[in-house]
Amino acid sequence: MGRYTGPKNKLSRREGKDLFGNGGEALQRRLRQPPGEHGRRRSRQSDYARQLREKQKVKRMYGVRERQFRRLFNRARRSSDPTGVALLKLLERRLDNVIYRLGLARTRPQARQFVTHGHVSVDGRRVGSPSYLVEPGQVVTLDESIRQTPDVQELQENGPPLPAWLTSQNGAGRVLRHPEWEELDPDVDERLIIASYSR
Repeated sequence: MGRYTGPKNKLSRREGKDLFGNGGEALQRRLRQPPGEHGRRRSRQSDYARQLREKQKVKRMYGVRERQFRRLFNRARRSSDPTGVALLKLLERRLDNVIYRLGLARTRPQARQFVTHGHVSVDGRRVGSPSYLVEPGQVVTLDESIRQTPDVQELQENGPPLPAWLTSQNGAGRVLRHPEWEELDPDVDERLIIASYSR
């Protein structure tokens, strides 16, 4: 599965949100200015444009391409949960996202790198696929060599608060249950994504 390697701040400015979590204050000041030489003023968007922008925003946040995103959407449609909620729950359970939510990586791209470089184990078995869906009860562990890096140690001491569906201790984390709707990203309007695929 390919990944985007171009300028990330440009994508964040396009969506009006720090998608990758590494833009800092410089990006925060420019989020209201669209990308481009002069940062053209945003015009009123059509329904199609709003749906497309929401879908693109979520794909870029979680680092998935269209083909993989559509597969997850089709799987979510077969779920007993509402489709949009089921889709976001699947995205939250991706291994790279779980590493990020556990506070073991500063950003999702960094978490993805840890996984692809073979530094992550699930229930003691090394997993190299960022798209691996972690199930409740499974334990996710970082290699000792990565846990000793200053970046990860600082996160362990002063990291963001853990979501209630995860627990963490000594560089390892456990998925307690599937995330609830209230624990998903409030900046995502899943209804627009459903409408985009229903056209």
